[in-house]
Amino acid sequence: MTALTRARWRDNLPLAFPAAMLGAFFVVPFAIMISVSLFQRTPGGFFEPTLTLENYARFFTLFFGRILGFSLGLSALVAALCILVAVPFTRVLTQMPRRAQIPWLVALLAVLSLSEVIIGFAWSTLLSRTAGIGNLVAALGLSDGPAAYAPSFTAVVLGMTYQAFPYAVLVLYPAFSRLDPSLAEAARTMGATPMRAFATVILPALRPAIVATFILIFVFALGSYLLPQLLGRPQHWTLSVFITDQAIYQSNMPFAAAMAVFLVVTSIALVALTAAIGRGGRARA
Repeated sequence: MTALTRARWRDNLPLAFPAAMLGAFFVVPFAIMISVSLFQRTPGGFFEPTLTLENYARFFTLFFGRILGFSLGLSALVAALCILVAVPFTRVLTQMPRRAQIPWLVALLAVLSLSEVIIGFAWSTLLSRTAGIGNLVAALGLSDGPAAYAPSFTAVVLGMTYQAFPYAVLVLYPAFSRLDPSLAEAARTMGATPMRAFATVILPALRPAIVATFILIFVFALGSYLLPQLLGRPQHWTLSVFITDQAIYQSNMPFAAAMAVFLVVTSIALVALTAAIGRGGRARA
């Protein structure tokens, strides 16, 4: 073994443990899941190692199409709402003095420390008939009496947006912080209003970061599991919920594995697209 080869082995040695963990806890389970997705279900909730594409053929049925369409639409809606609120919020945040930014960043990190269960039950209480905002609406005379706003599609969207919003801000924050302030100043010098300068100069300059944030929030929302169950009805369940339903309650492990493979492959593809957008943005910069 030459000195150059030994040096390469020594440089790559720190990567050995992460690579082993990745292989043991992702590659091997994912390979097993792919294998199970090709098996055939048998009566009694079992399956046999008979290779078949029947589970993937069910992707073209109305049942799966409805679930997939709802999951993708819900994820896109949550990502769009997060971007719609996070972009101006982050812009204002980065223009504050550093001392004033710290409490807001701490508050965002505090939200990230909350589990999905806590967020789900907090929103279900807030939107309930007995202890929620329905009492406030009734007290203001805007309704005849307290009303329950959960479970509902709106409750699911609100809960998922609340959970994903800090991620959107924290991903956008570095891009807004690095933005050259002379861009907006030049636009205002040319006679543009602050809103016009923001729409025509700031947003185009940050388009790669915004698109990457949208995709990341989309992937995050696509894997949401507890909030659709806690805040919604069965028609509001996402693909992740139906994977568990098929695996545990319907005892159809092969079809659940096929849906899980689809979800993982879709998420990996979207993350790869985000990385490509990031590289493209750096290259243009």
